[in-house]
Amino acid sequence: MIVCAVDDLLFSIKISTAAKGLGVEIYFERSADMVLPRIREKKPSLVIFDLNSGRLDPMRQIADMKGDPELKGVRTLGYVSHVDADTVAAARAVGIDEVMARSAFSARLADILTNQGRP
Repeated sequence: MIVCAVDDLLFSIKISTAAKGLGVEIYFERSADMVLPRIREKKPSLVIFDLNSGRLDPMRQIADMKGDPELKGVRTLGYVSHVDADTVAAARAVGIDEVMARSAFSARLADILTNQGRP
């Protein structure tokens, strides 16, 4: 099970289509107030964040996850515009497990979903 905190329609469709083709169970949460409760409910092996989402407040979500003993072990992966070095640094500062450029995320999507964030 993978939870996606993604509100970008294009990436939601891309992720959903790839997951269906691979038979991977995926859940999208598009409400900032529900991201952590949904992670607790679904107990995913991976949470994918759109780090450029202004609506979902990914830095707060990641910091809260990594500060919660029940959730800190859940793998996190975020994708970001390749020119947004400040967001990459902020995500690393709050404890995200992996950050990648949007283009790399798209290119590796099948592998990411299949391995559910495991290196």
